[in-house]
Amino acid sequence: MNLHRILGIFLAIQLGMALSAFGQGSYKTEAIGAAPADVPAPLQSTLETSGVRVAGDGGATLCEVWLRKALPTTASPNTSSDVLYGALTEGALLGVLHFPKDTPDFRSQTIKAGFYTLRYALIPQDGNHVGVSPNRDAFVLSPVAADKDPDKTLSFEDLVKLSQQASGTPHPGFLLGAPVNGDTFPAVAKDDSGHWNLQLKGHGKSGEAPLAFTVVGKWEG
Repeated sequence: MNLHRILGIFLAIQLGMALSAFGQGSYKTEAIGAAPADVPAPLQSTLETSGVRVAGDGGATLCEVWLRKALPTTASPNTSSDVLYGALTEGALLGVLHFPKDTPDFRSQTIKAGFYTLRYALIPQDGNHVGVSPNRDAFVLSPVAADKDPDKTLSFEDLVKLSQQASGTPHPGFLLGAPVNGDTFPAVAKDDSGHWNLQLKGHGKSGEAPLAFTVVGKWEG
C-alpha cells in the first residue's frame, strides 16, 4: 500500500470521527423568566417564576421548563430499586415544558411544537414494556389546553388518554426519568447510554427535590 493511500485512509478516518463528534453535539442551560401567557393562568400560578432553557451548540432552543413551586410528594414513597423518584405523587403535575419546534419523545414519537404539562408516572411492569429502561420513572406530556387543573391527580389510565393528544398515537408522549449526576443545577449531563439528561432542583414539602429526565435520546429497543 503506497503512502498516498495510507494518508487517504487516515484522513477519511479522522473526518469520520470529526463528523461523528459534531453530530453528537452538546447542550447547555440558561435561566429564563416566567412562563408566557400561552400557559393557562391556573397552571401558571403554580409554577416557579423562573424557568430553564436548554440550547444546543448553535444556540437554538431545544426546550424550556418551568417546575411547580412545590412538587407533590406522597406519604408512602415507592422504594422499589427500579424507581428513582418514588417520593413523587403518581399522576401529579410537576411543571410545564415548551418545545419551540416538533421534537421526538423517548419513544421517538413526534411531539408537536407547543406547551405541555409534565406529570409523573411509572412505566408499567408488563411484557409490553420490558427493556424500555432500567428505571420506570416517566414524565408524561399533555397539551396545556387539555390539562388545566394543576391540583387534580390523574389515574394512569386517564393520564395515558390525555397524553395521547400530545403523541397522536395510542401511546402516551413522555420523557424518561434519569438519575441525577453530580450537584450542578440546572445542568445537562450525558450518561453512559449517550442520552442527554436535564437535571433540575425542585422543591418538595420537606426541602430540595433534585430530579432529571432525558431531553435528547430514545429507547433503542
